[in-house]
Amino acid sequence: MQDKPAPAPRKAKQEQRAGTLEERLELELAAARKYRGTVRFFKKHRWLLSSAEHRGNATVALRQAELRLAQVTKTIASLRRALYKHEARRQAVMSPKEAICDVFGRYCDEAVAVSWCESRLTTTAQNGQYLGLFQMGTYARQLFGHGRTARDQAVAAHRYFVRSGRDWSPWSCKPFFAT
Repeated sequence: MQDKPAPAPRKAKQEQRAGTLEERLELELAAARKYRGTVRFFKKHRWLLSSAEHRGNATVALRQAELRLAQVTKTIASLRRALYKHEARRQAVMSPKEAICDVFGRYCDEAVAVSWCESRLTTTAQNGQYLGLFQMGTYARQLFGHGRTARDQAVAAHRYFVRSGRDWSPWSCKPFFAT
């Protein structure tokens, strides 16, 4: 007779199935919903906690749900922090063109053309007071922000672009000039 390996605990199996942080977060969020539902059930059915017949089981079930909810909530916070850090690292290493397209969406081609004309897609470009991918001046940077990464500069330029009515009037380079 062969020895069979002991079955893996339920949590370990779930973590094996859920490889990415996003998948693990979804599993933990589903578990949190389940435990919140259990706690809500006992809050609506308080009589179960005071009933001589059901008190033991109800109290144990409520305590377990509250305990697991606290544990799952900590895990969710941890996973969200890890996802935030991962996303920040991903955004920090984006090329200028990727960052611009990520931020500007359907205006990607126009924004890349303007940035190419203004700075040759260089985040460190400088012309007097004008800095970065979109050569934003001091006042515009104070209003809309700026940053060292291509993504930060694209976000600031997008804010300016939206505030200006989604036209390219704030920039001396226009998409139709750059092509």
